[in-house]
Amino acid sequence: MQITKDKVVQFHYTMKDETGETVESSTGGDPMAYLHGHNNMIVGVENALADKSAGDSFTVTVEPQDAYGERQEDALQRIPTKHLQGAKVWKPGMVAVVHTEQGQRQVTVLKVGRFMVTCDLNPPLAGKTLTFDLEVVDVRDATEEEIEHGHAHGVGGHQH
Repeated sequence: MQITKDKVVQFHYTMKDETGETVESSTGGDPMAYLHGHNNMIVGVENALADKSAGDSFTVTVEPQDAYGERQEDALQRIPTKHLQGAKVWKPGMVAVVHTEQGQRQVTVLKVGRFMVTCDLNPPLAGKTLTFDLEVVDVRDATEEEIEHGHAHGVGGHQH
């Protein structure tokens, strides 16, 4: 079965940065699952997976505009310390999670004050060209509920 719109895709991945260093990998854990064609995946990865089938393994290099976007140098904001999640004590360079109207977002701590923290709102991987080693594990038709919700359910997908 080929990967097309409204298919649930399970795959393993290893993401590497420009230096070849592994940034993230699903190897050794559950495969990632997503609903194809519903903007649930990095554009460059979703495009590379289109028309592939279970058992396919390949490597794709994704430019910033099709990954986490270009860096916006003016994307800085002072945020009250109490809104940062992920640590008790913050230091420059640490990545925090902040809840926004658009959902959870990762920010990078730049400067820590007593009550406010200056954060870089760019995703930590913005501006980077990334290489993905991909292995398609399974492709199946999505359920009506998954299509209605706009995401995959179950292992590697969304848990309700």
